[in-house]
Amino acid sequence: MSGIALSTPYLDTDAEQLSFALGRPPLEALAVRDLTVAGLDVQLRLLGASHQVFAGPVGETVACLPGVAGGLPDSAAQEFDGWGYRFSARVEHFAADEFSEQVARIRSRSGADPEALYGVFPGSPEAVTALIVERHGTGLGWRTWHTYPQSRQIVATHTRLEAR
Repeated sequence: MSGIALSTPYLDTDAEQLSFALGRPPLEALAVRDLTVAGLDVQLRLLGASHQVFAGPVGETVACLPGVAGGLPDSAAQEFDGWGYRFSARVEHFAADEFSEQVARIRSRSGADPEALYGVFPGSPEAVTALIVERHGTGLGWRTWHTYPQSRQIVATHTRLEAR
């Protein structure tokens, strides 16, 4: 899938503005992709403020949320109606050339994956949010990347949802 050229600027301009929440309702999306993976309906949502994923019993939001302090947890876990949920996040800083190489890899990987959604925000071809769904044993997982060219930061998240 090729990336979507978004016409709306991103709202989160720094990794520290992102927060993590479970169970939020769908927020206004710039792009949506509906899939069925490992027997579960999955919806990937690109937001001006980052992303949401709805998969089975889980609604995950990683975004700049009004009234919610920024800062992602290193990890989180929860049980949902017979499903185990695990989330992890990391923020990495890169030198300029290395940042460009990492963004090119993210765009290439997302563009080649049939179960991906990614958007490029106006102002820089390196301002990207990408989501990829992966099948895992008795469930599925998803990876996301949020790139910040102004600070050369990349936020990478990984989530696993396993039937118990």
